[in-house]
Amino acid sequence: MFADTIIETESLFTGAGAAAEPGAVAIAGDRIAYAGPKGGAFTWRGPDTEVRDYEDALVVPGFHDSHLHFFHSALYSSPLASNYLGTSEADYVAHLAPLAASRPEGSWLLAQGWREYRWDPPVMPSRESLDDAYPARPVALYSGDAHTLWVNTAALDALGITEESEPPAGGSYDRDGEGRLTGIIREAAAMELMPRITASFSDEEMQAAYCGFMEKLLANGITSVCDMSLMASPGLDFVRDDIYAALDAQGRLAVRVHMFPTLTDDMARLESMQKRFTGNRLRAPGFKQFFDGVSSQHTAYLAQPYANARFDGDRGRPTVEPETMRKLVLGAAKAGHAVRIHTIGDAAIHGALDIFEEARLLFGPLEHGQNCLEHLENFQPEDIARLAELDVLAAVQPPHITLDPGGPERDLGPDRIRWMWPFSTFLEKGVKMAFGTDSPVVDVNSMDVLYAAVARRDPRTHEPQGGWLARERISMADALRAYTLGSAQAAGRATELGTLEAGKFADIAVLDRNLLAIAEDEIQQTKVIATYVGGTLLYGE
Repeated sequence: MFADTIIETESLFTGAGAAAEPGAVAIAGDRIAYAGPKGGAFTWRGPDTEVRDYEDALVVPGFHDSHLHFFHSALYSSPLASNYLGTSEADYVAHLAPLAASRPEGSWLLAQGWREYRWDPPVMPSRESLDDAYPARPVALYSGDAHTLWVNTAALDALGITEESEPPAGGSYDRDGEGRLTGIIREAAAMELMPRITASFSDEEMQAAYCGFMEKLLANGITSVCDMSLMASPGLDFVRDDIYAALDAQGRLAVRVHMFPTLTDDMARLESMQKRFTGNRLRAPGFKQFFDGVSSQHTAYLAQPYANARFDGDRGRPTVEPETMRKLVLGAAKAGHAVRIHTIGDAAIHGALDIFEEARLLFGPLEHGQNCLEHLENFQPEDIARLAELDVLAAVQPPHITLDPGGPERDLGPDRIRWMWPFSTFLEKGVKMAFGTDSPVVDVNSMDVLYAAVARRDPRTHEPQGGWLARERISMADALRAYTLGSAQAAGRATELGTLEAGKFADIAVLDRNLLAIAEDEIQQTKVIATYVGGTLLYGE
């Protein structure tokens, strides 16, 4: 049998070692037939084999975003909505004007990305500024971390929220000194409104948004993703298997998608998805659950109070009662299902590891899939080694390290920040690590992911000089492995994806320079010049 395509390069990184070497990849069908030194590909070359010589470009396994929210990423990168940080409340309101002009009159204006602590002045916005600009049109603006919603009066009216309304459990409505709604809605109260706000978008519009986002993924060399449930409440995970199924049937599902719906008492949804989606592009490897919130809003669950506590005993709280989480995870483990848990605070991490440890004792190691913890921002030091001992993967998002400059010091104090995003320590302790972005919280820019991991500097400002907690910097080779093989492990597909070796799918990214041999300041200048999924060139040339 001959190869359909042979890719040659002076810089091949199969996933092993610390450097790239001259080599070739032979592709037969959608699989890799050979990957290694150039001479070894000769026997795969037939009369109809196409040989593509990328000269000194770097050829690597396709990148795999281990944690994103596809629906919202597609929506906010489409003409249907906007993604913007802004510099102030007034700037943000002004930025909505082009979107308002492009959307049908009276339709919702939807945007995401504001972070008041990055504004000047760094204060929470209110509905008054939106009311002045849009007195009769509903406006909904989600924060950058997607945990807080800023709306105007027209939106409150459309959603049926009045001054007498009570928020759902796990959420809140902010009020001013006179007890009036400010237009700020938090946590569960904010997230449960999203289906009603987005219901105005048609299936055709959302399919187009999904395809547009896949084009963006391919342009970043990303060939696989894990689509993670957004919210634990029923109907709020936004893992839209219906959209994926439609695109797959139309031959328009360009990247591999791994769906992780919310873990509930009823596991029928996942099990139905696993029976339905058995192809190589669309899978449902396991569940997602949520144990806490985010540090910047003091909703991450800590063992000790926040350094800047807002009240006595302010240490966040579990979003799911620990005993409820225990029963859910043990039930999944008994059925053989992998679970990935949102854990940011050290108490949430510790409690989740206790549950995984009990599950392992009762039911043994998973035969399929991979248990993971998501985000893992600050640790009780002894829990790092427990990740490796219990075979729990750390799924992290490198650009989060500098997302809130000064925030960790402000919220946790100098003693606790030592154990934040400890990538180098993970490797020393033998912890499996996967990279992602949490998009749309952070953009799916593959070079920003690698830059943040290697330099531990903000991809936008390049601060701080020398890197934040520089002792936890890692090598480019290790960063590439976390972004390829590590993410394949998180998806339970390490035998099929994540490295360039015979038998695996031919998912490949080609970059215009050798990331393993350049200065960190050049990382973000690197361009993807070709992306292959299953041996088919889907981006570039």
